[in-house]
Amino acid sequence: MDFRDSPQEAGFRERLRCWLSVHATEFSGSGDEYWAGQAQWHRALYRGGFFGLSWPREYGGQQLPPVYDIIVDEELARAGTPPRPSVGYLVYGIGRHANDELRQRFLPGIIDGTERWCQGFSEPGAGSDLASLTTTATREGENYVVHGHKIWTSYSDVADWCLLLARTDPEANRHRGLSAFVIAMKQPGVQQRTLRMMNGVTNEFGQVFFDGAMVPADRMVGAPGDGWAVAMTVVGHEREPATLGYAARYHKLVRTLLARNDGPPTEALAWAAVQAEMLTHHVRRRLSEQLDGVSHGPEGSLDKLLMTWVEQSVGHAALAIGGTRDPDLLSAYLYSRAQSVMGGTSQIQKNIIARRILGLGV
Repeated sequence: MDFRDSPQEAGFRERLRCWLSVHATEFSGSGDEYWAGQAQWHRALYRGGFFGLSWPREYGGQQLPPVYDIIVDEELARAGTPPRPSVGYLVYGIGRHANDELRQRFLPGIIDGTERWCQGFSEPGAGSDLASLTTTATREGENYVVHGHKIWTSYSDVADWCLLLARTDPEANRHRGLSAFVIAMKQPGVQQRTLRMMNGVTNEFGQVFFDGAMVPADRMVGAPGDGWAVAMTVVGHEREPATLGYAARYHKLVRTLLARNDGPPTEALAWAAVQAEMLTHHVRRRLSEQLDGVSHGPEGSLDKLLMTWVEQSVGHAALAIGGTRDPDLLSAYLYSRAQSVMGGTSQIQKNIIARRILGLGV
C-alpha cells in the first residue's frame, strides 16, 4: 500500500505548512490556556481553509476525501499547535438523523466555529450504561420541558447549544424511550458548574443541571424514540481514531520523550514507540477503508480499545521519563488514565466486541 502524498495532497500539505509557519505561534499553550483559545483556533483553521475538509459543501465544508483531514492532523502535531476541535460527532449525528431544516440551521455554525456546542449524554448514574439515564423531557404544547443532571460535559461553560439525550417515554423499553434534542444552553432552567480535573485543568469539563429548561418540539433530532440511534452514531464516531488525529500526537509525544531520555530507551518508552507505530498503521488501514466506502459499526470498539492502550502506554512512558518534575509530562500521564473511561469504558468495549463481533453469548 502506497501512503505517499499525491501531487494534490502534497500541494495541500505545503500550503498548510506555510500557513502554520505564520500562525502556529498565535495558538499554543496547554491546560486552561488551550481550552480558552480553542474557539479562536477553530475559526482560524476554518478561515485558512483547513477545517471541515471532508464535510458537505452545502453546510460549509469542502467535500474532500478524508485523507486531507489526516494531513491536517499530522501537520498540526508536527507544528506543536492544538489539534482540530472535535465537533465531528455533531456533524455526523445531526447530519444523519436530523431533518433538513435542522441541518441547514445548525451545521454551518458547527463547521465554521461561530456557534459553540456541548454533548449532554453522560449522567452521574449513567455513563457507560447510557440507556439507564434519568433526564426527562416532557411534552407540554409545542415544547418539551427538561429536568435532569448531566456530567463530564465538555465546553458546557461556553456552549450556545447542547445535543441532549433525554427520556421522553418512561413506559417504553429503556433503549426505545430516549429522544435527542438541540437545546439552548443560555436560558432559564440551565445551570452549569465546572469540574476541576486531577491534571489541573478547570474548564474542559462541567456538569449541567436542567430544571424546567425548554426546548421546542421541532428541535428534536429524528423522531420520538430515535435517541438511541442518534447516540450510537455519535459514540461510534468518537471511538474511531482515524478521524480524531490521536496517532500523530502520540508519535509526537514519543519523539519528545526520546529527546529527553538519557541513555538507551527504557522498556516503557520502547513499548510506547511500538504502540504508537501500531496505531498509525491501524489508522491508515481505517482511512483506506473509508476511501473505499466501508463503514464500521461495532468495530469502533476495537478502535477505542487500541486508542486506550496506546495513550496509556505513552502516558506511562511520560511518567517514567519526567516523573513529577515535568508538569507537561505529568499532565499527559494523568490525562491518559481517563482514556479507559471516556467514550465508554474498556469493559463495555470488550463486551461489545464479544457480543457483536465474536458472537459470544455473554
